[in-house]
Amino acid sequence: MKAKVRGIYTTALTKLLLENGFQIVQPSQTIKARFGIPDNNEPPDLKIKDRHDLQGVVALGTPEAVKAFQSILHSSLEDAITRKWNVSVDGIYKGKIIGESSDAFHVLIGEDVVGVLPKQEAQNENTLIVQVLRKRIGRKTPVLTTQLKIVGKNAILVQKSNGGVSLKIRDVNRRAELYALGKQLAPQGWGIIWREPAAHMPKTVLENEVATLCEKVKVLNENAPLADAPALLVEGLYFMDVEFPSLSKARLDALRASVSPTINGHHFYKSCGGKVSAALEMAEKLLEKGQSRSEVEEILREQVRLELPEEGSAVDVEHVKLSGAVFHLGQATVEAINSQELRYSRTIRADGFYDGLSMAKEAGDKAVSETRLGEWHITTNYFSKDGRWKGAYININTPVEIYPDAVRYIDLEVDVCIRPDGKTKVVDMEKLEKALEKGVISRTLFEKVKEAVAAVTEKSFVNGLSAKFI
Repeated sequence: MKAKVRGIYTTALTKLLLENGFQIVQPSQTIKARFGIPDNNEPPDLKIKDRHDLQGVVALGTPEAVKAFQSILHSSLEDAITRKWNVSVDGIYKGKIIGESSDAFHVLIGEDVVGVLPKQEAQNENTLIVQVLRKRIGRKTPVLTTQLKIVGKNAILVQKSNGGVSLKIRDVNRRAELYALGKQLAPQGWGIIWREPAAHMPKTVLENEVATLCEKVKVLNENAPLADAPALLVEGLYFMDVEFPSLSKARLDALRASVSPTINGHHFYKSCGGKVSAALEMAEKLLEKGQSRSEVEEILREQVRLELPEEGSAVDVEHVKLSGAVFHLGQATVEAINSQELRYSRTIRADGFYDGLSMAKEAGDKAVSETRLGEWHITTNYFSKDGRWKGAYININTPVEIYPDAVRYIDLEVDVCIRPDGKTKVVDMEKLEKALEKGVISRTLFEKVKEAVAAVTEKSFVNGLSAKFI
């Protein structure tokens, strides 16, 4: 299988993919030089690029390629989180209208999957053939269209189209050749749009691909009338969002270091962006020129230290769920921070209820959270306005990462709740089990969480904690 990789994780992921049987196509100049990869303009089975927040990557590819990439990540990166979208991108479905809003119909296309279709695209029918657009990929509600296309690596069949050639193909003669070939090969009622890679492909390859796409049109025409909605009629590509917590970043650092001079913490510093990322780039250029690693790393640490929080700093608390949702728990004040310990506090703004503690949550309560760097849990003690201890949550999570304006971690669902009477309760283990079943986490991470839960629920630990605050 072939992969195209771009972004701050490119070198490390290229190394990982090559070690696991992938071929790298359309490599950048840097990657060609680092790995000795020749020019290769073949279309990829898998495209990988940075997430917008630089905390991981997104991947789009064939079912087989996405599944293989997920397997590689889970076997190589202990805490990697992989979120596969359960909707086929460009997939063609037979859907059923189950509701509407002012400008769109709500169409059921799969089990618990409802997409939105603009009203101007639908006629007066209960069931209809729709396709998942590449808008809002990964979101809960996909965007649909009735204007169908079947996407290949070099060509796209488009219903009720005259066809065309990608504007990225600029050679006039090649454009003319492809346009003529498209007119020759297009099935009735469809047009062919040639994609950029088609410029480099021999005629036989293009003919074979179009024949394959035409076969999908045939299957679509045969199956659509017989299928019961909702049903997937023509499979497209699949999307996966990948999160790299702290241990994954460290492992990726080691992979990169085997290929190019790399500072410890490289991918963390790159994900910080701004001045921290710029300082890293300068430091690694010094490494490449042969300057002492210890001196370079010391200089970098000093520069980075100026950008990171210190005692008294205000930080955002980014509590990231396994689903990918990010809960900003509010502004917190750093009370202690050093190479070992992190402690921060925040004031509760609204009334509510501490479910696991069977206690009322009141505006003005104080939450004090503490952890050690590298630790797999955060202990948060809750106090009333007058200082009365209301109990504690021990949140099981990936080790905390400290960014210039935030502390960030992945919530691994399980909590240990400690009530004022000393009684303890482990909650939400079933959510972690579902994440394992869905492939969001690896078996290794699942076992790691179980170990963490066992550690924090040991009697001596719990008694010591409750005695400290009662």
